[in-house]
Amino acid sequence: MIILPAIDIIDGKAVRLLKGDYNKKTVYGDDPLEFARNFKKAGANYIHIVDLEGAKSGGTPNFEVIKSIIGNSGLFCEIGGGIRDIATIERYIGAGAGRVILGTAAAENPDFLKSAVEKYGEKIAVGADLSDGYIAVKGWTEKTDKTAYEFFSELSNIGVKTVICTDISKDGAMQGTNVDLYRELSSQFDIDIIASGGVSSLDDIRKLKGLGVYGAIIGKAYYSGAVKIEDALEVARC
Repeated sequence: MIILPAIDIIDGKAVRLLKGDYNKKTVYGDDPLEFARNFKKAGANYIHIVDLEGAKSGGTPNFEVIKSIIGNSGLFCEIGGGIRDIATIERYIGAGAGRVILGTAAAENPDFLKSAVEKYGEKIAVGADLSDGYIAVKGWTEKTDKTAYEFFSELSNIGVKTVICTDISKDGAMQGTNVDLYRELSSQFDIDIIASGGVSSLDDIRKLKGLGVYGAIIGKAYYSGAVKIEDALEVARC
């Protein structure tokens, strides 16, 4: 199982939100690249980056900051937030992103997702963000009528390889991850699932690894000091 430390960005700063609430923001540093370099020093090979401003309103307001992380961290970077057209996909892939994550665009425009997967293959991942069991979009500010099962079925039929699945109710809450959700989805779909939201202890990582989940994102647990990246990587390797 791979470990992906997370950097969420607003106004060029590294931040975390509580349960996706933009009014409950904590700023952890003015230099996201410094965090990325520290992840690399700790032994990480991957990083999960989200432009939260882009996620909410579209566009790439933090592109230059993210480009700097891609170019200077030495990490495989997957990028999400506001990626809703081919031009933006090409911009990030051209900057060296290993994967780009389609969220709102994937949920609202399956034809666009299909064309992106046909063109870029495994460089296209999808964010499946769940609010009370339904897919949420636009920076988690709106809820659709698609269930997790319906959305994953669509993604499987289109040929999506990787899905970052977040239980929004767990995100940033430090109350553990939704093991039952990932057990159910991983048993039903042949998709590489990256678990996101609520990974707050080494025990959470052990449980996810036991399910055969492809990866786990660590955000608040790192920034609060609850989990060291070195320890998380060791558990994921065992």
